[in-house]
Amino acid sequence: MSSASDTSVLAVGIDDGYAVTKLALPDGQLFAIPSRGRLGAVAVTSVNGKASGVSGYRTGGDTVSVGGSEGDSTASDDYPFSSLNRAIVQHALLAAGLSGRSLEVVSGLPVARFYRADGCRRDALISRKRDSLQQPVEPSDGRAPASISRHDVIPEALAAWYDHVIVEDEAGAHLDDERLRTPLAIVDIGGRTTDFVLVADEKLWHESSGSLNCGLLDLRREIASAIASAFELEQLSENAVDEALDNGRVRLFGNERDVSAIVRNARRQLVGRIEQETRRRLGRGAELERVLFVGGGSVVLAEALHDWFSNQVIAPHAAFANARGMLKYQRYVGGS
Repeated sequence: MSSASDTSVLAVGIDDGYAVTKLALPDGQLFAIPSRGRLGAVAVTSVNGKASGVSGYRTGGDTVSVGGSEGDSTASDDYPFSSLNRAIVQHALLAAGLSGRSLEVVSGLPVARFYRADGCRRDALISRKRDSLQQPVEPSDGRAPASISRHDVIPEALAAWYDHVIVEDEAGAHLDDERLRTPLAIVDIGGRTTDFVLVADEKLWHESSGSLNCGLLDLRREIASAIASAFELEQLSENAVDEALDNGRVRLFGNERDVSAIVRNARRQLVGRIEQETRRRLGRGAELERVLFVGGGSVVLAEALHDWFSNQVIAPHAAFANARGMLKYQRYVGGS
């Protein structure tokens, strides 16, 4: 793909979520890695030539190890401005083949961290996020890092609106007039937050927009806690939580254990919280042309979302809607 000798500046959409970091590239390629890493070096030895899957980075005076099956919690207000965030983003960029490239990128903040309730921007937080991701990150294995020469920050769920209204086809990119005119609500179910935006007449209506601190990381924590309690464990690994979510089963003490009831109960609790807040903000959605569900949570919870609104739809490639919208914003709206 790209190489260190390529000196052109590349546009990238970076949805650096609390659970998964996703990239959108101009050639249509999409990349995703778990937002999983930890401060400090991790001692892992390769056996029989198998790669350890862990990479080290230096940034902001910290050593950060990215990859592997376990990591420090990302569910904090400071994560978007942290060394951990920068290292995970760099890991994703290198995984996408962007070593040595100069990038102009757009990332996001949750709606409630981008705007105050009165609609004013939180400029200090926005600047902090923009500056953080432009700090140098050095891979410990000698690879040339991807460097960010320009970084714009937009509200996360609003990025999905840009993805929806900016249409790319053989003739180029254009605003879809019908989509631009019609009132639309976006429900973005992410890792730590569920974001809401309502756009009508090309205006963001703040009374119905905002963030709920609830997402897929809450689901994972509830499943891990319930399984640990049921089997008298101190803790459960991230890999075991993945297995429980995917298959409703987990291997403990050398045997397969059915944990499907625990997973169903945790899903039901999460969905209940999100549905209650969604209905509080949007009512029945009667005057909306569409309620668009995006984010990784909309994929994981799709079966439980199907009948909330008669005019709802889950976006195509919903997990990447924000990353795609961020890329479109950089290329057609905010880029210079």
